[in-house]
Amino acid sequence: MAKEKQPTKTKKQSKGLSAALVIVLSFGVALLIYNFVFGNPSNFIDNNPDNHPLQGNMLGTIYKGGFVVPILLTWLLSVIILSVERFIALNRSRGTGNLDTFVMSVKQKLEAEDIQGAKELCAKQKGSVAAVVDAGLRTYEQMATDTTGLLKEQKLAAIGTMIEQATALEMPTMNQNMPVIATFTNLGVLTGLFGTVMGMIRAFSSLGGGGGVDSAALSVGISEALVNTAFGILTGALAVIAYNYFSAKIDNITYAIDEIGFAITGVFQSKH
Repeated sequence: MAKEKQPTKTKKQSKGLSAALVIVLSFGVALLIYNFVFGNPSNFIDNNPDNHPLQGNMLGTIYKGGFVVPILLTWLLSVIILSVERFIALNRSRGTGNLDTFVMSVKQKLEAEDIQGAKELCAKQKGSVAAVVDAGLRTYEQMATDTTGLLKEQKLAAIGTMIEQATALEMPTMNQNMPVIATFTNLGVLTGLFGTVMGMIRAFSSLGGGGGVDSAALSVGISEALVNTAFGILTGALAVIAYNYFSAKIDNITYAIDEIGFAITGVFQSKH
């Protein structure tokens, strides 16, 4: 029995930003912002961060949120940076031109059996979709000119396998950092809740003193609780929005790959 030709392997795209590196850098930036922006002496009475913030001074109020604030700020900055990175990476995966137009143009070239023209469209489009389609087209050409006596079903299987392998190589690039963003949807809220509890503990401690209510400690405790709640909700909300948005973009890309993949095997089956 004749051996089936091995599909040509495609190159794996370069990786994006490391989430661990982003978190470490974000933590450094968060500490700088917390100490030198929020904790700037000019935000407080008598230029002393140990005192109350100036009336209406939001930066000083955030500083009074305590040690949880830089942690929450780290999560928030990480979500923003990773979202920008994913936006750039997925736009690169889609290619330089409109994806729907590219899909339609390739299908038209396939119907006309203009494989070279379809490959030229891939070279012009670039990106993950074009890389997968180009791999499928190259295998299409190999199978169309095969003289080893492979059965039609084997040729179709070879084309399908090549498309699946090329897709599998591209998917990690598209999905990179998505689990991290998903983690921040809960981590941000839970960290904010932790800060809220710490603030409420401080607030209630001021009520339990033997010398009466310590209004300063009560104010600091309430500020800590509310600031951390706000940061936690903001981080979780941005992470949810980013995750759902990028998941939809990835689905759109994979649908385009599937559509052209079916078109390639369908045309081969009908014309060969």
